[in-house]
Amino acid sequence: MHPVALTGRVVQLREFRLDDAASALAVIGDTRVTRWLSFDNRDYAASVEMMRGAVQRAQQDPRTEYYLAVTAADELVGFVRLGLAGVKAAKLGYAVAAGHWGNGHATDAARTIVEFGFTQLGLHRISAAIGPDNTASIAVAAKLGMRHEGRIRDHVFTNGAWRDSELYAVLAPEWQAG
Repeated sequence: MHPVALTGRVVQLREFRLDDAASALAVIGDTRVTRWLSFDNRDYAASVEMMRGAVQRAQQDPRTEYYLAVTAADELVGFVRLGLAGVKAAKLGYAVAAGHWGNGHATDAARTIVEFGFTQLGLHRISAAIGPDNTASIAVAAKLGMRHEGRIRDHVFTNGAWRDSELYAVLAPEWQAG
């Protein structure tokens, strides 16, 4: 399925473009944001490569991920991703530029792509691995009706150290009932 464009309550989700590299630096080049992600800060050259990879992977058939730009008022404010994993399952990831924290962008983007995953992709399970200290992201998972399933020890190596992750998930029947 390509291209994908989804409208949430306060954000729009669209395919990445090559010209998004500079705007994406507000997310992937900011230590306030990347401290919560599974990778360290990236520079402009790495941002260009990320965009190139996202554009190429979006055209794969079958598609293995839905990595979308999160925009508000036509400004790129973050990203959201469903990485298809296993049978009818996906891993959810999201990030929003620090200047846009507290505006509901992450919750709306995550809710919109989870809805897409269950209704359009026919997924059964969507999970998210979140750093134990990332209270804002844990709150997003709770708003999505995700349940805490446990801790994954030394799950991510980022910023020079191993980090645990808390695993959250929601199943299609729970989403439909919620």
